[in-house]
Amino acid sequence: MILRLRLIGVLALVAVITLLLLPIQAIAVWCDLRLARKIPIFWHRCVARLMGLRIVVKGNLSSERPLLLVANHLSWCDIVVLSCLAEVCFIAKAEVSDIPFVGLLARLQRCVFVTREDKRRSGEQASMVAERLLAGDAMVLFAEGTTGDGNGVLDFKSSLFGAAQFVVRDKSAETVFIQPVSIAYTHCHGIKMGRLDRARTSWPGDVSLAPHASEFIKRSAWDVEVTFLEPIPFGENDRRRTVANAAQTRIESAYRASVFGR
Repeated sequence: MILRLRLIGVLALVAVITLLLLPIQAIAVWCDLRLARKIPIFWHRCVARLMGLRIVVKGNLSSERPLLLVANHLSWCDIVVLSCLAEVCFIAKAEVSDIPFVGLLARLQRCVFVTREDKRRSGEQASMVAERLLAGDAMVLFAEGTTGDGNGVLDFKSSLFGAAQFVVRDKSAETVFIQPVSIAYTHCHGIKMGRLDRARTSWPGDVSLAPHASEFIKRSAWDVEVTFLEPIPFGENDRRRTVANAAQTRIESAYRASVFGR
């Protein structure tokens, strides 16, 4: 009963905050105001606090631009975590835009939606992301292309680095900076999580969002460690696979240090 009341209370407060901020954000996005980049940070920080997230940050977001943040992906909560820390926008699967309410929030956070299976539109989609990179937006790419089980990092898909390649080959910029970011859920109520708990925290693609989010909010008091690693310069002569492998190696090392202490 207590957990259910907590869930209802959190959802009610999130709804109130959202209803208050949503029209303001919509106007800010429509008018391309600076405020459109600030409101999502405030909203996500409120949500994180209500959910009981404690975020520990190591390293710093790079000041270099154009900047593509490349992160491992464990849960829908990764978006809340990263959005608390900086003005970021996400490269999301087109399916996200069709999820009721979630799609609306994603559009208001200025996400770029891509259809990864549609090879015919790959150039057009890379161009859309490239435009945002050149405009100074820090774009977040979940390079695994899906969510993992919390006990490791899946292989990165080098094709998802196409936007960075588009920028340098188009001569719009000499270098795109790829910054690896490790996200790790480490403790629940102060107790270090084991393999089974990490799997429960993650959000596999075949699990419905609502039940998973409900259980996540009920349990509350999560510790999340985010590690910003040294950026990797991506130039005209660099290969996507080489850069993807380098980013994956760095994230795997940081993730093991956060989760296993090594």
